[in-house]
Amino acid sequence: MIPLRSTRPGNRPLARREQISYPPGVKRSWPGFLLIVLAMVGCKSGPASSLASGAAPGGQPQSSAPAAQFDFYLLTLSWSPEFCHSHPTAAECAAHSTFVLHGLWPQNNDGTWPHNCSNAPGPANPSQYSDIFPDPSLLQHEWTTHGTCSGLSPDDYFSAARKAFQSVKIPPQLAGLTSQVSMSPGQIVSLFTAANSQTPSSALAVSCGGNYLTAVEECLDKNLNPIACGGVQSCRATSVRIPPP
Repeated sequence: MIPLRSTRPGNRPLARREQISYPPGVKRSWPGFLLIVLAMVGCKSGPASSLASGAAPGGQPQSSAPAAQFDFYLLTLSWSPEFCHSHPTAAECAAHSTFVLHGLWPQNNDGTWPHNCSNAPGPANPSQYSDIFPDPSLLQHEWTTHGTCSGLSPDDYFSAARKAFQSVKIPPQLAGLTSQVSMSPGQIVSLFTAANSQTPSSALAVSCGGNYLTAVEECLDKNLNPIACGGVQSCRATSVRIPPP
């Protein structure tokens, strides 16, 4: 499973978990994801995130990948039921979760993003991150495509992703969902701000495909604090359908 980016007409480019996104008016009739070949691009060096420690959890020093110039992180939480409807045997679907971590991505205010910044190897022990990335191939993809642009070592990068993911409280109305509901993107954002008092609505965006919820995204500074999003907007649907786990 290699999630890549696609572009939805009338909306910002959807970043990276396009296997749960569908073109407007199409629901579950396309394959679960669109494979698009990304051109390899060089990344400019820039200041590394202050999250870097340079050491793996076991105490062994790790080399950090060169940092690309980027403005903020985009934390993307995918709505698992939408993806798992067409991929029921995927590793992350066994738990019947609601929101799952898709990734922590360096992003720019102008809507561009650095990717594939080096050939630095991923974490020496990927299994220690199985709680956030049960599929090793997704973990490797996230490191190669996004982590190598963070300026962090592999373990610092995935530890930061875990910290960011665990800091988000899922609204109880969605965490305990038992039947399909429909809400506007604004209502979904309001649920998240109510459950996360330190997160302003300007730090959040809702992604959807075919008027179905696919993800909620949060913009974070390089210390993982919520900030107003630059170049990131919610989908334009007036009502978004949310199927239960």
